[in-house]
Amino acid sequence: MVSLVRPLGPDLAEGPATIGGKAHGLVLLHRLGLAVPPGFVITTAACRAYRRDGRPPEELEAEVDTALAALERRTGRTLGGDPALTVSVRSGAAVSMPGMMTTVLGLGAPPGDGPAAGRAAARERLTEAVTAVLASWDAPRARTYRALHGLDDGAGTAVVVQAMVDGDRDDRSASGVAFDRDPVDGSPGPGGDVLFRSRGDAVVSGRALPLPLSALADREPGAWADLERALGRVRDHYRDACYLEFTVESGRLWLLQVRRAGFTGTAAVRTAVDLARAGVLERAEALARVTPDDLERARRPVMAATAALWTRGTGAGPGVAAGRIATDSAAAVRLSASGPVVLVRPETSPADMAGIAAAAGVLTARGGASSHAAVVARSLGRPAVVGAADLHVEPGRVRAGERWAAEGDLLTLDGTTGRVALGVHPAVAPPADAAVRTLLSWADAVTGGAGDGVGDAERLAAARRLLGA
Repeated sequence: MVSLVRPLGPDLAEGPATIGGKAHGLVLLHRLGLAVPPGFVITTAACRAYRRDGRPPEELEAEVDTALAALERRTGRTLGGDPALTVSVRSGAAVSMPGMMTTVLGLGAPPGDGPAAGRAAARERLTEAVTAVLASWDAPRARTYRALHGLDDGAGTAVVVQAMVDGDRDDRSASGVAFDRDPVDGSPGPGGDVLFRSRGDAVVSGRALPLPLSALADREPGAWADLERALGRVRDHYRDACYLEFTVESGRLWLLQVRRAGFTGTAAVRTAVDLARAGVLERAEALARVTPDDLERARRPVMAATAALWTRGTGAGPGVAAGRIATDSAAAVRLSASGPVVLVRPETSPADMAGIAAAAGVLTARGGASSHAAVVARSLGRPAVVGAADLHVEPGRVRAGERWAAEGDLLTLDGTTGRVALGVHPAVAPPADAAVRTLLSWADAVTGGAGDGVGDAERLAAARRLLGA
C-alpha cells in the first residue's frame, strides 16, 4: 500500500499533482537553504479517497500519528502538551486556489486538563482539521473558482501540516507577502504587504489595512535582509518574478509559501522584457511567456483625469470598470443580470467568489495588493481597487468621506491608478508603454513584420505560433 503522508524536506521528489503546489514550493525552499518550519504533507490521493468514500482513508490516522511523532521529536514539543507544539493545517492544490479552501492555524495549545488528555484532545482536533481541509475541496467557492479557471475537479487537494511560527508573538513579529516586482505594473524591486503582531491570515484576508513591505526594513532590518536574499534565490531559480508568504517570529524570518508570481497584463509584459534584456531569458522565451490576453490587458484604458475623485485606494487589478454598486455578493449576482456591477465590500472573503465573478470590478475598504480581493480579481482580469481607507460600507449603501452612495448608484473605478469616482466616466488610452513596444518589435522580427491592419495581439500570436508556443 502506498503511503499517504510524506515528511517535508529537500529529498521529497514528487510533483504538485501528488503533494500539491504548496508542499512542492516548500521543498524548493528547503533545497535553496532557506528557513522553513518543519512539517509533513498528506497527498492528494487522500482527498480523492475522501471524495469517493465520504471519509478519510482508514490508514491515514496511523500515518499521521507517525509523522506527528517525528515532528514532536524534531521540535522538542508535544501537540496539546507542555511545551506545546502548535501546528497549521493548510490546503495545497496542484494549482494555487487562493483562499478557496479551509485553513486552520494555531492548533494544539494545551487545554489545561493534563498532558495525556491534552494530547488526545489536540490529536482529535487535528483529525477534524485535516478532514475539514479535505472536505473544503468541494466547497461552493472552490468549485466556482475551478470552473472559472478551467481546473480539474477530480484532482483533489493535499494537506500541509507544519509547526506554527507566530507573527503575533511580540513587537518583533510580523506576517506578510512579498513580490520581487510590482504585481500591477511589473516594475522591479521588493513590494508587498506586512502586518506587525499579526498572523498571515490577517494579511491575505484583507481584514486589516497593511503596511507597505518596506516597513519591515525599518523595523526589522535583519529579517528584511534575509527576505531580500530569499527573493533573489527564488527569482534566480524560477528565472521569473516570484511570490513569497512569510512570518517573522521575534526577529527571525520563516518562509511559508512560494510560487511564480503568475503576473498578467502590463506586469507580465514588463517582467518578460526586463528578464530578456538582462540575459536571463532569450527573446523567444520572453515572447512565449506573454499571451495575447496579457497584451490586451496591458492596453487597458485608464479613467479620464476630468472625473471628480470620490475615494482612492491601491490599484490592484488594471483597467477601468463602471457599473452599479452592489454591497454584497448576492446583490452583485442579482444586479449583474441587467448590466455591469461593481462589488463594493469592507473586504472580500472566499465566500464572495460568486460576487467577484459576476462583477465588472471590485472595490474594498481594507486589504492590500496581496489580499484575497486583489489576487482573485487579477486572476480573473477584473479591475480592482483595494484599501480605500475612507470607505465605509453598510448593507445597501456606501460612504466615502461625507458623501453617501446607494446600492444601484453608478460608480467608476480605475484599477491602475486606484482612483474611484461616482457616476460613469470616460476611459482614455493609457500612456505609451515602452515594454509593449519592445515586445512587439521582437514579435515582428520573428514574423518578418506586421502587415497593414494587423492588431497588436495578432502580431504577438503570429510570432508565438512560429516559435511553437
